[in-house]
Amino acid sequence: MRANISSRLGTETPLLKDLISDVKKGEIKIPQFQRKFVWKEEQAIKLLDSISNNYPTGSLLFWKTSTKLATERDIGDFRLPETDDLSPTNYVLDGQQRLTVIYSCFGAPDDESGFAVGYDLIEEEFIRLPEKYEIHIFPLRWIYNTTKLLNFRTGLTSHPSSEELQTRLDSIIEVITNYRLPVVTLKDLSVEEVCPIFERINSSGTRLSTYDLMVAATWTQSFNLNSEVESIADSLKEKNFEDITGDTILKCLSTVKYQSVKRQHVLSLRKLKRQEMDNLVTGIKEALLKTVDLLTTEFKLYSWDFLPYEAIVIIICYIFYNKKSLTPDDITRLRKWFWTSSFSSRYRGASESFISNDLKCIEDYILKETDVPGLFNNIPSVGEIKNMLFRSNNSRTRAYILLLASLSPRNITNGITIDIQNALSIFNKKQYHHIYPQAFLKGLGVHQNKINSISNICILAASENNYVSDRNPNIYIPELIDKLGNEYEKIFQSNLLPILKKEDYEQLSFDKFIDLRSEEIYKRMKILCDGTPC
Repeated sequence: MRANISSRLGTETPLLKDLISDVKKGEIKIPQFQRKFVWKEEQAIKLLDSISNNYPTGSLLFWKTSTKLATERDIGDFRLPETDDLSPTNYVLDGQQRLTVIYSCFGAPDDESGFAVGYDLIEEEFIRLPEKYEIHIFPLRWIYNTTKLLNFRTGLTSHPSSEELQTRLDSIIEVITNYRLPVVTLKDLSVEEVCPIFERINSSGTRLSTYDLMVAATWTQSFNLNSEVESIADSLKEKNFEDITGDTILKCLSTVKYQSVKRQHVLSLRKLKRQEMDNLVTGIKEALLKTVDLLTTEFKLYSWDFLPYEAIVIIICYIFYNKKSLTPDDITRLRKWFWTSSFSSRYRGASESFISNDLKCIEDYILKETDVPGLFNNIPSVGEIKNMLFRSNNSRTRAYILLLASLSPRNITNGITIDIQNALSIFNKKQYHHIYPQAFLKGLGVHQNKINSISNICILAASENNYVSDRNPNIYIPELIDKLGNEYEKIFQSNLLPILKKEDYEQLSFDKFIDLRSEEIYKRMKILCDGTPC
């Protein structure tokens, strides 16, 4: 495969005017990717400045193919020409922002709207072209227009510093017209071959994905994948789960159609007929709604931020597609799989093949009550729990937060029940607190990793954080025991804090506290992994 692809790579360094000419003829097009990033004026000016200084600005990556993709004409304030479809076409996979700026500034007609730039010969800088003509500001769109360029030169002779400005004009024209941009072209590769290359592109911080390519590759006048995916996301809006990614939805569609999340099967979705895709989208929409309802009710999961693994929602969606309603026994087995998989890190770094194989295994286990060898990995031991760090991007941390939420915790400061839906609607560090405060432990010389053990973290309403602050726990915890009175044990149990006498907390070391609380966390983890409802 590698040798085959490398033999179909082309490299060249065309002049800017040649790239602009190909854009005008429709031989180069910008695919319709759904980017979050769009260049601003200052970024465009910076690119022009780099070109004027003959600095390298990176290469462009083209995909030359007969496959028809949806194309982009308007990108923010930048515009590309409207052209006929040609075959084959060079689609820009990387460098679309740069190429669009180059065309808009140097190649667009004068009367074309969009970003137009001039070069101030006095200040020697690029600026947005002013509405009123000024003799010393050269419109860059005239650089390849011989008549207008000569007329500008003639007009410049009336300027008091005409000789110096003429020299500057010649200099900037020479650099720009001789500037070459490296281009790498992937020739006649299939979508399947382009996709792994495409996924590795990181353009100006925006990572492109299989979904981006699929949006463009499946688009027709009668079907737009992006619209279909947006309709699924919109259906989840009332439940605050509308930020599901397009990639996740594609995988859900692929699991139902092909029982697989492998790339080749996801890409095969583009071959489905309109009616078949419509039916698939309708079924997935219904299955995802049920999935979100179950995640909310059974696991107090109110946001994708707290989903331990993407594979979990894909598999549950697949289960609901195949069985519209789950029995209490089905849900018990699903709970066991959810918690055990989350705490054992079953899907950490899992391959597409692994997840695809799990689909059938979990369907057999949950819906057919079939024992599946190897389905349940070991959950962390007490010792491992002690060393688990509280990190927002860590799957075990997310599972741990859901574990705490399963107890309907109450603020340790005043006993008021915490609004879990609010606390878990978005990952907000203000909703979590070190029981033995950071500043206090740092003063004792405790290592940061020990300080950030999950066993030292509880859910605490942001409004209550100031009460704990950086106080000595040997003082503030005994105070809380007195303050909470008869409710103390219930409140501490709802946070998995060890139930000790006041005088014991007055002497309790940090290490001993972590030991005791890790044991409490392990006990709760075991209960959940046995399928017990929250």
